Amino acid sequence: MTAPPLPAEFALIARHFRPLAGPAGLGLTDDAALLDPPPGRALVLTVDTMVAGVHFLPDDPPDLVARKLLRVNLSYLAAKGATPLGYLLALSVPRATPEAWFAAFAAGLAQDQAAFAIPLLGGDTTSTPGPVSLSLTALGHVAAGGMVRRAGARAGDLVFVTGCIGEAALGLRVARGERADPTGRLLARYRLPTPRLGLVTPALVRAAMDVSDGLVQDLGHLCRAAGLGAEIEAALVPRPAEAGQDELALCLTGGDDYELLLAVAPEAQTALETAAREMHIPLARIGRFQAGVETVILRDPAGAPIALGAGGWSHF
Repeated sequence: MTAPPLPAEFALIARHFRPLAGPAGLGLTDDAALLDPPPGRALVLTVDTMVAGVHFLPDDPPDLVARKLLRVNLSYLAAKGATPLGYLLALSVPRATPEAWFAAFAAGLAQDQAAFAIPLLGGDTTSTPGPVSLSLTALGHVAAGGMVRRAGARAGDLVFVTGCIGEAALGLRVARGERADPTGRLLARYRLPTPRLGLVTPALVRAAMDVSDGLVQDLGHLCRAAGLGAEIEAALVPRPAEAGQDELALCLTGGDDYELLLAVAPEAQTALETAAREMHIPLARIGRFQAGVETVILRDPAGAPIALGAGGWSHF
């Protein structure tokens, strides 16, 4: 006797997403995953949602959308000093979405699952009149008591940042047809961030978060968590060579960089710089935390404050 065919939704899951599932995902045939964290480790969980027209353009390649979705969450794990363990995925897409979109989306996930050793554990699919909405929950693990939090900076600690700040903001302008990008580098950085996994440890970093809503705004979150202020030297912030002088504010307040923002004790500076160099992670010291009002002050080379207007991206 021939088994009846799977309903369309479950057939789609079987074709495109079951091959991505790790053992804890139980072949995506149950209502939940069953996960045993490594012995002596604590779980770290984070979730992020991307909506077409807000976090990516509707005509962005689906494989790159999938990879960005996964990498955004890996960046959050990186800021906590966590090792990736698995992820849950929820897709809300219009009924008319073609099969080729799902195939490309799953192929993008497969590519980065292999690169970052993180399997799919489960999730949900549903239809929507639009736009496409994608949500991913990433799980990682740290030694018990070893997660690096936003709170923890002390007066006198140094402010470090990885990578180059503002490439994604300029890349978004490229994607919208608002500026040139002869090499394609800026657009690539907007579409595909690089999670800086492995750099953050409690021995090297007192507090950390990733730069997702703009460097100045996110540094303000670290300041409020510690009850401190911070001063940043604009000349020390690594910015794209393509950025004009009139784009300073855009670079420092634009979102989507997904670089790491770190509070580091002065005595840990050399060890952190050595670790970053060994991991081939660009790293720059850009300022210092200080006692006082919980604000971020940006200064020019002469020491004068620079006004930027808005501090960064906000959904509301």
